[in-house]
Amino acid sequence: MHLASPLELLIITTALFLILFLTHPLHENLTTTDFRTHYLFSAWNGNAPLSWAFWPFFLLLNSSLFIADFLAKTGVITVSSWDDIHFVLLFPLCWWTLAVWRCSKNAKTAAWQAFSRLVTLSVFFEYAVKLSIRIDYPRIFFACEDLLLDYGSCF
Repeated sequence: MHLASPLELLIITTALFLILFLTHPLHENLTTTDFRTHYLFSAWNGNAPLSWAFWPFFLLLNSSLFIADFLAKTGVITVSSWDDIHFVLLFPLCWWTLAVWRCSKNAKTAAWQAFSRLVTLSVFFEYAVKLSIRIDYPRIFFACEDLLLDYGSCF
């Protein structure tokens, strides 16, 4: 894949980080009732601290994607199962992105706010790369010689 060189991707990522850093809203932290009682609702409304909205789903999402990729490379799961896992994680990913975006006003620093927004946007870039792999390069990524039942998905 020669869409962009690593240097070009680094420049784009740095420029996006700077744009997000310079355009952050300057709000003070909101004093709210205990957000832990209604965690998902508080995060969705932007009333939870940014770290509470960012880290739990970040760890869960990345570990799930890593395990799915590992299992697909070793031939334990089929290509269709790999697709299903990514599709199932897409809707919580949209919730997470909106929650992080709304809770970023509760960040302690502008750099942390910009970094968290950049990471959430990077996951969508990762999804685009995985879609490209799935469509254009499935025989390279997946162990197609081991997939007897789902060999048709490798083309």
